[in-house]
Amino acid sequence: MHRQHREDCRINVDICENNFKIKNMTKHYLSSMPKLLGYFGLLPFIIPTVFLFFDYNHLDMWRHFLLSYGAVILSFVGALHWSFAMLLHELPINKQRSSFLWSVVPSLIAWISLSIPKNYGFVLLAVFFAVALVRDRQLYNHAELPSWYMPLRRNLTVVAMTCLLIAVYLSNGSKIGYHI
Repeated sequence: MHRQHREDCRINVDICENNFKIKNMTKHYLSSMPKLLGYFGLLPFIIPTVFLFFDYNHLDMWRHFLLSYGAVILSFVGALHWSFAMLLHELPINKQRSSFLWSVVPSLIAWISLSIPKNYGFVLLAVFFAVALVRDRQLYNHAELPSWYMPLRRNLTVVAMTCLLIAVYLSNGSKIGYHI
């Protein structure tokens, strides 16, 4: 609620400046761009997962695509905290340090996920996507982030984790339509 109030205050200031329509459109554009890019960014999770159900001749390829993209995106999620630590000046110094330290953990976990058997890698990535979401929530509670950030992060995380865990499920003998 506090976050919404800050945005309402900005809109009221914009009205006083007689620029409400232009600034409101810009604000809408800026919030819709990350959503659009985020949801399109789910395609490399969804497409290989779909192919795992019926392209039996290329299962290793689809699993590789899914695991490697998951590692890249987990690294990206960690990198967000590096930029937050640099740019969010309202963060107390201990939160900035914590964000810098946390920002490198997802990259290291992603690297490990690519270095171990695929099923363990999928599970490791899924677990750390959940951990990253918790860390984002903690940051969101201490910093002034856009109101769209957490709902978008939650939605993207749920889809990414679901795809990664489906890959594990299908490779553990729970193969729908697979010929063994």
